[in-house]
Amino acid sequence: MPLFLINARDKTGRSDLRLANRQAHLEWAGEYRHHIKMAGPVLSDDGQTMIGSTFVIELESLDEAHAWAQDDPYAKAGLFEHTEIIPFIWSIGG
Repeated sequence: MPLFLINARDKTGRSDLRLANRQAHLEWAGEYRHHIKMAGPVLSDDGQTMIGSTFVIELESLDEAHAWAQDDPYAKAGLFEHTEIIPFIWSIGG
């Protein structure tokens, strides 16, 4: 099954929206833990403020990856400024 890299960046100054939807996001992601190879928040330069999310996920197709990402509670809440979804080959690490 192919891998996809999903990079989503928050709208500037929307930490409140991220925190309000964090629990729902974590529960949603937990339902797909058997597909998720790596995931976590992206941090600002201060090393503490969450400003986005990154996933490496195994799904059947790019279309499925797009649909999956749109189902994220963060995406549904309008948190993301932009989201990049691209095929990925894991060559080193893991």
